[in-house]
Amino acid sequence: MHVSIPAVAVLIALVCASLCAAILAVLLKSGLAWRLATDIPNDRSLHVRPTPRVGGWGMMPVAVAAILLLAPSLWLIALGTLLLMGISQIDDRRGLPARVRFAAHFVAVGALVLVYPAPVPWWCAAVVAFLMLWLVNLYNFMDGSDGLAGGMALFGFGGYALAALAGPHPLPALGWAAAAIAGSAAGFLLFNFHPAKVFLGDAGSIPTGFLAGALGYWGWRTGVWAIWFPALVFSPFIADASATLLKRLARGEKFWQAHREHYYQRMVRSGTGHAATALIWYVVMGLGTALAVWSLGRSPALQWAIVGAWVAILVVMGLAIDVRWRSFQSPARQREVNADAP
Repeated sequence: MHVSIPAVAVLIALVCASLCAAILAVLLKSGLAWRLATDIPNDRSLHVRPTPRVGGWGMMPVAVAAILLLAPSLWLIALGTLLLMGISQIDDRRGLPARVRFAAHFVAVGALVLVYPAPVPWWCAAVVAFLMLWLVNLYNFMDGSDGLAGGMALFGFGGYALAALAGPHPLPALGWAAAAIAGSAAGFLLFNFHPAKVFLGDAGSIPTGFLAGALGYWGWRTGVWAIWFPALVFSPFIADASATLLKRLARGEKFWQAHREHYYQRMVRSGTGHAATALIWYVVMGLGTALAVWSLGRSPALQWAIVGAWVAILVVMGLAIDVRWRSFQSPARQREVNADAP
């Protein structure tokens, strides 16, 4: 009996979703989840109750096992994922100096680029490596609202899977790996959508960001997609984190410190709420992913025109959120002044 490639991808995703959900259910039911890592709310949090940060314990083992089984050519990516999960779990539990964390990120990304170089000048490879390092860290920055990071993984890696399996230059192994990660994200979302029972944690967000960059790099160097494709697929996260970073740098702030100034955080804080914010972002993620996959095989001029148009749309959305935030802050500030008045 002939089984279609899309059917196989769906089956892989469903199996991985089930395995991830089963692991997380056991961790929660046994109480081990709280002992592994627990997020305690503070003045920069968007949540109000202690929540286990063990999403990575469900997603990463399933994703790595699937990669090694279905796409053994991506073994170095699987190894880098395990390295980053281990280092990040220590950071979740005890905290690590920034230099140790960044060194691990550099080793994982640098090893991939050096062992599997792309046929481009060294300076171009260096720029791509820097962008991959940024993707590793920005995914961690964006893991702060229920359902958001898991949703981006579901849509983003789902887009990778579609492009690698049904695009103009298919590469099944890459598609199977992406489908497995997307499925694992779906299993995590069962516990992370509002109200979240678990968070992704550094042990989940850092490796997920690495996988987004590493699979994007692999697809580019093997000719599955152009360089713009991974950026367009993950553009909602890239746009929010990059714009927020630039604004903080312009104000002379320490960008590595925790804060609540991301666009998604402003949406939640100004009354949209976790669930509605996630659903709005899912629409944006879905449209961006669909647009990216549809653009494959089009002329380069049309592809870059679409990228430019999508960037303009994201800019307009960011401006609209800024306007709403300023209108929300004005009465809030007035209430603070009135409360402090004698």
